[in-house]
Amino acid sequence: MKVVPIGDKIVVKRVEAEEISPGGIVLPDTAREIPKQGRVLSVGDGRLLRDGTRAQHLVAEGDRVLFTSYAGTEVEVDGQELLIMGEDEVLAIVN
Repeated sequence: MKVVPIGDKIVVKRVEAEEISPGGIVLPDTAREIPKQGRVLSVGDGRLLRDGTRAQHLVAEGDRVLFTSYAGTEVEVDGQELLIMGEDEVLAIVN
């Protein structure tokens, strides 16, 4: 099933948490931080402007993005945990 967001919303799948610390220590699930970056899976049709047109998204499908810890709403679709968030919750695009 494909999730198609509405308006200025985007669907993001978090990247997997690091299993090994930079110092080489294997981290258990309870010690891992929730990743604050993910891959954009789909984008809505854009924010509605006053003149009735739609603003283009700055992010595109496939972009890797950074966001805050509390960004978006977590949903589960076909066993996958996804985030649906507004484009304004994205902090940066990672190249």
